[in-house]
Amino acid sequence: PGVWGGNWMKDHFELPENGSNYAWSFDGVPEENSLLLDFGGHLIQTPALNLVLQQPRALLGDRVHARFGKEFPIRFDMLDTINGQNLSLQVHPLTEYIQQNFNMHYTQDESYYILDAQEGSSVWLGVREGVDPAAMEADLRRAQAGEAPFPAEKYINHIPVKKHDHILIPAGTTHCSGAGTMVLEISATPYIFTFKLWDWGRLDLDGKPRPIHLDHGMANIQWDRDTKWVHENLVGQTTVVHQDENALVERTGLHEREFIDTFRYTTASSVTVARNGSVHVLNLVDGARARLVSPDGAFAPFELHYAETCILPQAAGDYRIEAPDGAEVKMIVACVRN
Repeated sequence: PGVWGGNWMKDHFELPENGSNYAWSFDGVPEENSLLLDFGGHLIQTPALNLVLQQPRALLGDRVHARFGKEFPIRFDMLDTINGQNLSLQVHPLTEYIQQNFNMHYTQDESYYILDAQEGSSVWLGVREGVDPAAMEADLRRAQAGEAPFPAEKYINHIPVKKHDHILIPAGTTHCSGAGTMVLEISATPYIFTFKLWDWGRLDLDGKPRPIHLDHGMANIQWDRDTKWVHENLVGQTTVVHQDENALVERTGLHEREFIDTFRYTTASSVTVARNGSVHVLNLVDGARARLVSPDGAFAPFELHYAETCILPQAAGDYRIEAPDGAEVKMIVACVRN
């Protein structure tokens, strides 16, 4: 649950009634999930991180292991503001800043894949043309002191979004999801380094103000990421990679500063996914169900249902995405770029 949470996940995932809306969920994060291992009908639960530590090359691939070591680099999470509120306006640290100040070797580059959206929904992204950094900082500090609400529309681009849009957010870009969106966030995986700039003057569920990190945030905002730059580099970057009578393959998002590459596979029959030396993280973003099949039998076929996430280790080899009902499905596949 969260103060800005919506009701999309509650409705679609049959979540228990909690007296408030749910805000976010995390998929496939080894530090926060378990594996259930079946030994002759006896289930053993173990932290998923043990797989990363014991089989990093088979899981990640040699190329990814060489860069990240025994660390899983891709995180999927869901941000639900359907009938909810705006997320906090925020920025993530630049690589050099997180290295110098927090001893982390990479930062939280991310993207918003719009899984669903209400009419009129939007995201806040980058600064507007001609913004005066000193004036924006002064207004943020006045808002933090409770003197006046921060006029976000004066400083931050407010960009309409619809279902299946993909918005790129390299670190240093001011951003937040607006009310009325269901976001599949595809993110790098350093620990929690989100610098909140403005939280719309609200209290958290515990009745206390949520923490704001203006000093860190102001040190990382990239002021050249203005309206023109955002539209040229972060919005509408989808390109067709391959198309035939069976499938459409599109590259939906990768800014040159980001290491996570994303592809959308659309098929009403089947399409083969070739590996690129990286672990793959998948989410079925459209369609009731899809089947993942190994052509050489490296793993047993299994189904993925709408909005579910799975991880396919590099050692699993090539695989097919099949539409078992003959109805069109769309799958987002994230990997570490070559």
